[in-house]
Amino acid sequence: MVNYRYLGNSGFKVSEITYGNWVTHASQVENEAAIATVHAALDAGITTFDTADTYANTGAEVVLGEALKGQRRESLEIFTKVYFPTGPMGPNDTGLSRKHIMDSVNGSLTRLGTDYIDLYQAHRFDYETPLEETFQAFADLVRQGKVLYIGVSEWTAEQLREGHALAKDLGIQLISNQPQYSMLWRAIEGKVVPASEELGISQIVWSPMAQGVLSGKYLPGQPLPAGSRATDEKSGADFIKRLLRDEVLTAVQKLKPIAQEAGLTMPQLAIAWVLQNPNVAAALVGASRPEQLADTVKASGVTLDADTLAAIDTALAGVVEDDPEATYETSPKARLV
Repeated sequence: MVNYRYLGNSGFKVSEITYGNWVTHASQVENEAAIATVHAALDAGITTFDTADTYANTGAEVVLGEALKGQRRESLEIFTKVYFPTGPMGPNDTGLSRKHIMDSVNGSLTRLGTDYIDLYQAHRFDYETPLEETFQAFADLVRQGKVLYIGVSEWTAEQLREGHALAKDLGIQLISNQPQYSMLWRAIEGKVVPASEELGISQIVWSPMAQGVLSGKYLPGQPLPAGSRATDEKSGADFIKRLLRDEVLTAVQKLKPIAQEAGLTMPQLAIAWVLQNPNVAAALVGASRPEQLADTVKASGVTLDADTLAAIDTALAGVVEDDPEATYETSPKARLV
């Protein structure tokens, strides 16, 4: 079964492997298959589920709500996000203004079929809205009981500090950040993680398998596997392209004997690796088929020894992105509509 970790400086626990439905629900897979994967996640001991209103333009929340119908609500931890455009994408259908937050949270609650959201996350930093306006809206939602905790996604160290201070002044808790993090993408280690450790903020990391590249299924100089994420425009094919360079794929193949020596599959090694970071509370995983989760959850509770970690660093030398400045390029400087 899956282990649990505290989220930030709070008493709130989440499953350290969390189910995310970014490119799967209402997009990559049919609804019946998506619901089956959620049920497989529950059977495997995953109780924490992450989505966003923008995924499939609100469709992913609908599917997740349907999949969780009938479950004991108190035994689940449901996360969603607000920022990116939704609906007809009018001038107030995006960002972190009070109007968009209030409209969005009510829509998310309806689609998810719940009275409250455990963790409500600012999906990016909004340069066009005063941060005080955003956090006052978040504080009001907490006081109304619609939201229990506040998180953010892909914020810089400085943004985390400013948001944390505002949250504290308003008497609410900012307890998490959701950044990209994997063996190949370590940009948060330089500034974001140290600031988060100081503030009592955990990371909920997305793409721990680097969009599937760390599974080892993409081979240098070979055609892309049929049906893979790299061939599906609805599943983030553009996003994965930057990782499909031969030098990256060659380095990733060097991880196979390391995984075998550790008694792990390649996906298990990738997920176990991010969970070695004590500031990481959870690794987000998705699935297009229920059986994928049976393999994934075995990464929970795994400890990688120092020799294994050193071998990973040696194998990937030269292809890792670890520049802290990369964290400053994640939030759009202007809204997308």
